[in-house]
Amino acid sequence: MNGPMKLRVISMSNFLNKKGKFCTNLLNLSLKTVINSLVSLPSLPDMQVKQILTLLQKDATIEWRQKHTLFGVLLYVGSTVFAVFMMNGQPEPKVWNALFWLIQLFVTVNSVAKSFLQESQARYRYYFSIVSPGVFMAAKLIYNLALQLLISLLSLLLFSVMLGNPLEQTGLFLLVTLLGGMALSSVFTFLSAIAAKANQNAALMAVLGFPIITPVLMILSKLATKAIMPIYQAGWGQLALVLCMLIVLVIILSLILFPFLWKE
Repeated sequence: MNGPMKLRVISMSNFLNKKGKFCTNLLNLSLKTVINSLVSLPSLPDMQVKQILTLLQKDATIEWRQKHTLFGVLLYVGSTVFAVFMMNGQPEPKVWNALFWLIQLFVTVNSVAKSFLQESQARYRYYFSIVSPGVFMAAKLIYNLALQLLISLLSLLLFSVMLGNPLEQTGLFLLVTLLGGMALSSVFTFLSAIAAKANQNAALMAVLGFPIITPVLMILSKLATKAIMPIYQAGWGQLALVLCMLIVLVIILSLILFPFLWKE
């Protein structure tokens, strides 16, 4: 290779090395800038968690201001249990179990299912401008689950005091009560959202919920029977698995389908 050609090759290689270093430094600077900007801003999940907590606080504040609704539900549970005690005394374990879940059904309809029906259209428009539909629905599901579990525990306390306590495995019954609260609250929360968009028609919620809740109540009754009478029950685990899958399915469908209701 002659002298001028060799000099050209060396000059070209030096130019490429300098250009490569410049591009590398520019890329590193860009990456640092992007990372610093992402670190300085709150992440999307954190923002969603804060929005959910704010909505939960809002629902709890409204519930506390409207004490007549919560106390009315508690009065309904207490009067029903007292009426059963006066008419029949302490019932048999199977009757006790059936009465407990029937009362939980009516409590859910009167308390949890009103979550969307009590909101005004003006308040809806305000919510739509500040949060996403998934966050709004998730907050409703969590709050209604907490409310349902609270009322279920109070109902269990009243049942134990006035109608006796036939439970042989209290921990297992509390677990079934947790699953039942999740199932009832999730189903009626979503049905309440549908009814709220149908001109606040609460009767529609009852019509749509009956064919869904009937098998759920049958499953809950069979699952709770093991806590009352600790005998071998074939297929108990499969029933519990079916109930868990149903809860997951309802929650997923609620989060997927609610945005379509949100746009209406």
